[in-house]
Amino acid sequence: MAQPITSPLGDQERDITAAALQATLVDLVDLSLVAKQAHWNLVGRQFHDIHLHLDELVETARTYSDKVAERLAAIGVSPDGRARTVSAASGVPEFAGGWVSDRDAVRQVFESVDVVARRVRPRIEDTEKADLVSQDLLIALTADLEEARWMWQAQNAGYQQADPADPKSA
Repeated sequence: MAQPITSPLGDQERDITAAALQATLVDLVDLSLVAKQAHWNLVGRQFHDIHLHLDELVETARTYSDKVAERLAAIGVSPDGRARTVSAASGVPEFAGGWVSDRDAVRQVFESVDVVARRVRPRIEDTEKADLVSQDLLIALTADLEEARWMWQAQNAGYQQADPADPKSA
């Protein structure tokens, strides 16, 4: 099909921006899937609170993945969020199948959010000269990811400080 959407950016700026946004898109789609996998398979004493916290993370990842995909389309680039593309290009750590304890879920989700937040930061610099509108989107995303990172890390730290030999501390 012929290019139905033209870009407001020059070719080089579009290509730089598209690379940053596409990489962000696949990471966000994968992050939402990891959070849902944990959500569906979570067990443990903190089930309810973590279950709800996972829904918040899914909402953040899905909201931003939609914004990032629509920004790609707005600059004339077809966004690619297909499962095969996400699987091949995402930097999110693999989340194992099966039941997951609340402690392990918190640790793994923190690690996933941490990876995504760290991968987005350089893309902010990549888009600085290419497209300030996309850069603004990546800045807002990073602020929200880093807030989520802090919250998951705080929960994870609580588990790490607990004495595993004492069932009351878990």
